[in-house]
Amino acid sequence: MILASCRTPDLPNDALEFAEDALLDIVQRQTIRYFWEGAHPVSGLARDRQKTAGDAPNDLVAIGGSGFGIMAIIVAVERGWVDRAEALHRLHRMLDLLEGSPRYHGMLPHFINGSTGDTIPFRRKDDGADIVETAFLFQGLICAREYLDQTASEEQRFRARVNTLLAQAEWDWFARKGKLYWHWSPRHGWAMNNPIEGWNECLLAFVLAAGSQHHAIDPDCYHDGFARAPTFENGRNYNGIVLQLGPNFGGPLFFAHYSFCGLDPNGLSDRYADYWQQNTCHALINHQHCVLNPHGHKGYGADCWGLTASHGPTAYIAHAPDRDVGVITPSAALSSFPYVPDQAMAALRGFLTKPRDRIWGRFGFVDAFCENRNWYARTYLAINQGPIVAMIENHRTGLLWKLFMGAHEVRLGLARLGFTRTGATQQKDHLGADTVHASPSRRKAAGFVAT
Repeated sequence: MILASCRTPDLPNDALEFAEDALLDIVQRQTIRYFWEGAHPVSGLARDRQKTAGDAPNDLVAIGGSGFGIMAIIVAVERGWVDRAEALHRLHRMLDLLEGSPRYHGMLPHFINGSTGDTIPFRRKDDGADIVETAFLFQGLICAREYLDQTASEEQRFRARVNTLLAQAEWDWFARKGKLYWHWSPRHGWAMNNPIEGWNECLLAFVLAAGSQHHAIDPDCYHDGFARAPTFENGRNYNGIVLQLGPNFGGPLFFAHYSFCGLDPNGLSDRYADYWQQNTCHALINHQHCVLNPHGHKGYGADCWGLTASHGPTAYIAHAPDRDVGVITPSAALSSFPYVPDQAMAALRGFLTKPRDRIWGRFGFVDAFCENRNWYARTYLAINQGPIVAMIENHRTGLLWKLFMGAHEVRLGLARLGFTRTGATQQKDHLGADTVHASPSRRKAAGFVAT
């Protein structure tokens, strides 16, 4: 049951006059519906994409998108928009399919069939393990495990099921030649030959791989693989903003979102970067590019910005300042609320001035739009809708950051990779493993669980 308070089928005519909290409520509530009402009817997992109107047969489920969807459901429960027992029932139903789906050394593929659990190839040779999509799924499951911490039998059973899935993930099997590899196929082996290297969305995979209880990777995979590629360290100045990591202009903004729906960048640093500074500068560079608008795209400005991967008039593209074809993706700005709240709110209010029946619908803001061509997507994507909910909640309460950063395997992974964290007391947190299976009250006292 989704509670009546979660239903916002239409934007009020005077929504632009609403205060910030009221607007954020509307956006979160409506976007959560993608993962609740729009979920696959058999498994409850997140469909990869949905249309703005109609529900054609659609069994394509996204593993990473489902992880973001799990986080959205936790937010809905915390805010009283979805009943806790109903959410728990939905999560168990998700695990029913995931546990019976083909896994490849404990890893799931990019896509599965939401009715049968069968692997759906992403590309011809990509028909097996995708450890990055699996990491995004685990991010959501870990948050749910930490949140559902009551002694009720069904919550205990859920936690045990999640722990079993995590334990079966053979991260070390994907470590080859000093690097961590993204894919493996039972038919094609390592043919995709795709080591994870250079700054991108994949930091989370290294943290979980390093923190695995039975299948941890050597930290050298991070330091000598991920961090040694030419596109890792940057240090260049973009219109007065220095970027520590990543490609020119930072790349698509999902680099600052996907891994950081759970990983809290506040005070998080290692030998390479301060990750709050990194993500904030990335968002500012993206914002400034749209304000300066060097290509003269229609509509761009301080109240209309945000370049990340999304649909476009002709294709799905990883939009970025150095790959700017005039397509704005609402998720880019809205998922940046923690980093640049004023600029994100300006974008939110600016989006509401666009044609309401084209930019807003049953699951919130559409995936993207291009005013040059008077084009508005007729679709939503799980991997763009999910971070909107998660990152807005992190901006408002820090809920998901507190849950995820309190998890034993996360703290252990960060410690093994050499991360330190400066907390609210400005004391260095060396991310030790002393909170393994700690009680909720003990985790709360450590400052890692929402109060």
